[in-house]
Amino acid sequence: MAASETTGAPLGPVQALRRIAFLLERSRAETYKVKAFRAAAATILPLGDEVAERVASGTLRELPGIGASTAEVIEAAAEGRVPPRLARLEDEVGGPLVEGGQDVRAALRGDLHSHSDWSDGGSPIEEMAFTAMELGHDYLVLTDHSPRLTVANGLSAARLARQLDVVDAVNEHLGGGGFRLLRGIEVDILDDGALDQTEEMLARLDVRVASVHSKLKMDRDAMTRRMVTAVHDPWTNVLGHCTGRLVTGNRGTRAQSEFDAEAVFAACAETGTAVEINSRPERRDPPTRLLQQAIDAGCLFSIDSDAHAPGQLDFQVYGCARAEELGLDPDRIVNTWPTERLLDWARPA
Repeated sequence: MAASETTGAPLGPVQALRRIAFLLERSRAETYKVKAFRAAAATILPLGDEVAERVASGTLRELPGIGASTAEVIEAAAEGRVPPRLARLEDEVGGPLVEGGQDVRAALRGDLHSHSDWSDGGSPIEEMAFTAMELGHDYLVLTDHSPRLTVANGLSAARLARQLDVVDAVNEHLGGGGFRLLRGIEVDILDDGALDQTEEMLARLDVRVASVHSKLKMDRDAMTRRMVTAVHDPWTNVLGHCTGRLVTGNRGTRAQSEFDAEAVFAACAETGTAVEINSRPERRDPPTRLLQQAIDAGCLFSIDSDAHAPGQLDFQVYGCARAEELGLDPDRIVNTWPTERLLDWARPA
């Protein structure tokens, strides 16, 4: 279901609950407000006709995780009505997130930066994959954090290996159909520019986003060396949210890191590393001046949602609007490419 799509025919109970959760996430609601709806959808998904029987008998709330709010949604949807809460959310937050960007968004084939509940995301891997499919993606790269970022429950090599088995199982369950969940990581760039994961595990991945998350106030020259070293690492495919800034949101604001942008973007252009246009509203990274500088330097780009919940996958349109405004050629955006072209580019020479 496209994110801006309003409900036509009434949705079934599971669809209605998932749509409410999607819209809440898309509007950046607190996670606790969302979890009840996703949990209720998971509870009733395997029940089939029993849902309608419980609606008729008034016993819905005997099920685990079904409270007054979710029961109201299920009852309305089961009776063929649009739940009032869903109708209100569609009216308030279901429309376009931003003016412009629709042509670039239509050209995108996927998203190279997303998180699940294996690190600091809020939903299971399969829910992220299902939502990406509903948004029309051909692929989604799962990029949970690497070990050093303990605050985000970063994945050790052993945990990452287990996650890759889950990715394989999700793809097997989806059975093809033109969509693939790709193996990835958002790997920390360490102080010396090394990548925070073993070479063996990096080699098993499809796409690798490398980002700075620590010592963001590092001296300009040291930060430049750190980033250029990481960009020259053959395993680095995408330079994530390059300045680390925060411009709004519940985490407050944070000034951008200082580095020699000419040197960093020249390294990206030389190595074919994509500069991420991070679409999270609180990041808007790189700033417009640096984004224009990267365009002028001849860099490739990746427009990514950095989604930590399924509804946030729709954030990509924010980055698309910025790319469109600056006249960026869609063919320089690596996630407009078909899956096999993307994988060929991401594979070290």
